[in-house]
Amino acid sequence: MQDSRALIQATVAGLLALGVASLSFSAVAADESKEKCFGVAKAGQNDCGSNKSKHSCAGQSKVDNDPNDFKLVPKGTCEKMGGTHQPGAMTDGMKK
Repeated sequence: MQDSRALIQATVAGLLALGVASLSFSAVAADESKEKCFGVAKAGQNDCGSNKSKHSCAGQSKVDNDPNDFKLVPKGTCEKMGGTHQPGAMTDGMKK
């Protein structure tokens, strides 16, 4: 009986985790007036990162302008801010 109860609890916990993850992803993807801009977020102010980031997600960047972390910005402003639409290597214009 305890084994089946533990299995049910683990299943419910997993489903809840998936639901929370999908809600946060859809919130980022839902705002059509914004775009991901890599390399412009200040330390601790990133909205998320690429799969090359050294942390799990939002607000965890340790350096300014990490080329693998993005900030959501109004569409059409990323390049003006010195950012890119794809994660990548540091350029001369980005601080370490």
